[in-house]
Amino acid sequence: MVEISTSILSVETGNEAETFLLLEKSKTDYFHIDVMDGKFVKQDTYQKMIQYSNYIKRISNLPLDVHLMVEDVETGIEVFSADEPNIITFHLEACKTKEDVIKNINLIKEKGSRVGIAIKPETPIEEIYQYLPYIHMCLIMTVEPGKGGQTLITDMIKKISTLKNYIEKNNLEIDIEVDGGINLKTAPRVKSAGANILVAGTAILMASDYKVIIDELKN
Repeated sequence: MVEISTSILSVETGNEAETFLLLEKSKTDYFHIDVMDGKFVKQDTYQKMIQYSNYIKRISNLPLDVHLMVEDVETGIEVFSADEPNIITFHLEACKTKEDVIKNINLIKEKGSRVGIAIKPETPIEEIYQYLPYIHMCLIMTVEPGKGGQTLITDMIKKISTLKNYIEKNNLEIDIEVDGGINLKTAPRVKSAGANILVAGTAILMASDYKVIIDELKN
């Protein structure tokens, strides 16, 4: 069974507490924290996600899945480590050198979180291979990062299966998380391609019953 990481990007203002507790009751596996700085992507959710992350940490025992869509990765790691997330994911494209990537990996581990690296749709999957032995998860973006409610780019299905084949061939233990356009129609395809953590926001939050759709996405 796959795990579900619910993106809280589009949670209605004023209904945060009710929504977070309902998502926990509905057995989401993670709260997905979409951190955007207005530079790496156009939207800026930085302060909002700090507030949400702090708040969830106080009211829930569910793990935080922090996705940094930021230029200044090091500061992002420092800021969000305060809430002890289960995993912090940064973008390969935000790093100028291999040394930057390794530095960020080590910093996340020092802070006590698992490490994820995300790649945008146009980034070849092969660019992540050299870092796989040092991380816990690869996040494949199936839409352009920066906003919710987009349609999954179907070409990314092949990227998922290519990564899955590489992981199995090299006996690695890596989670494959997929983020973008995940719903009941697209979920079966990304799961069959090899993804074992699905990020869904709009599909869950727009549903009349969170538990029903979370269960369906998992199964």
